[in-house]
Amino acid sequence: MSTCTPPVTAATPSGPPRASQLDVADGLTALLRDTATEPRPDTQLEALTLAVAADLPVLLWGEPGIGKTAALTQLAASLDLPLTTVIASVHEPSDFSGLPVIGDDPVENGVPMAPPDWAVRLVRAGRGLLFLDELSTAPPAVQAALLRLVLERRIGTLRLPPGVRIVAAANPRSSAADGWELSPPLANRFVHLKWAHDHEVVVRGLGGTWPRATLPQLDPGRLPEAVDFARRAVCGLLAARPKLVHQMPGSETRRGGPWPSPRSWDMTLSLIAFATAADSSREVLSLLVRGTVGDGPGLELLASLDRLDLPDPETLLADPVGAVLPERGDLRQAVLDGVVAAVRNRPEKSRWDAAWALLVRALDTGAPDLVVVPATTLASLRREDWDVPESIERLAGAVSLSRRADRAADRAAARTAVGAKAGR
Repeated sequence: MSTCTPPVTAATPSGPPRASQLDVADGLTALLRDTATEPRPDTQLEALTLAVAADLPVLLWGEPGIGKTAALTQLAASLDLPLTTVIASVHEPSDFSGLPVIGDDPVENGVPMAPPDWAVRLVRAGRGLLFLDELSTAPPAVQAALLRLVLERRIGTLRLPPGVRIVAAANPRSSAADGWELSPPLANRFVHLKWAHDHEVVVRGLGGTWPRATLPQLDPGRLPEAVDFARRAVCGLLAARPKLVHQMPGSETRRGGPWPSPRSWDMTLSLIAFATAADSSREVLSLLVRGTVGDGPGLELLASLDRLDLPDPETLLADPVGAVLPERGDLRQAVLDGVVAAVRNRPEKSRWDAAWALLVRALDTGAPDLVVVPATTLASLRREDWDVPESIERLAGAVSLSRRADRAADRAAARTAVGAKAGR
């Protein structure tokens, strides 16, 4: 008969047994892992949480060791979502399409496709964050099996509940172990975010405090307005640029990233609506839009959004004294040009006078050089029986000063060019 011998621990002459060195090591490890979080502006983290809130699949691209997995772990903890990590590259296609299970009479009942255990756990929980890691090392057959999971949230005959969000991570092919380019059908199902480290965030995090991920605060009163704005933005651009509706890139590498299609434009529309309702910054919206339809179409859309935000020229002409003009110089110039164009289309003395009053307001609240071209064009629209408003005298000095500055700059540039030729 054998007996169990209890582990021997060293005892001090006058006290309880001392902890083993492994216990001390565990205590030190626990202290190292004891970190805090703080609210801190983080553009890429805000873009990620906004896409998660919109229930769109997100793919984080970044070099190994950049912190993609750590960011997802912290995101799940902040949102109180159970985290389920699946390494795509170590699974078979059947792990995502379902495992065949032969029943009593397969001829009569068919062969059902049983889901894997991680999918069953997500369904039982009713909510969670599914993290598909190492996506760029998954072979083409596995990528094909992931299509239905990412788009329809189905694994075999099982459907993931609405409370489950999907986020994936991948390394660029140049730094991925046996990496593959993402297939175009799979790539077009994701919002692509480039994940990079922020020096200040890393230093402060290693010191014990990381930024906190929080879901965006959506304004309930702005939801209808946000949807209308998003639809006008996307539909307005595609009506003017029909070739952007579907434009698959020519190179294999670019096809594995974001590109425009009806599916990705639909995702873009949702992201614009969410960003508008959450009053997100232009930087966050830029990351999301360019990560969904690509840099070129995304930048075109952002430019069109600026024009949608511009005030109506007729509204400005109706109340030029109380008009609120954009702060950005390019947008203010566009507004003033639009007002002058409105007067040209319907030239009336009252509208001409209102336009001069608006130029005076622009002179008082912004850079003088922005009124030069609109003032010159507006002056050319004067009819013989229209009296010159007194406000023109205030603008004349600014126009004259700006022109003298332009001529001085031209002379300086000419002297520089002559000197450069002489030095050859």
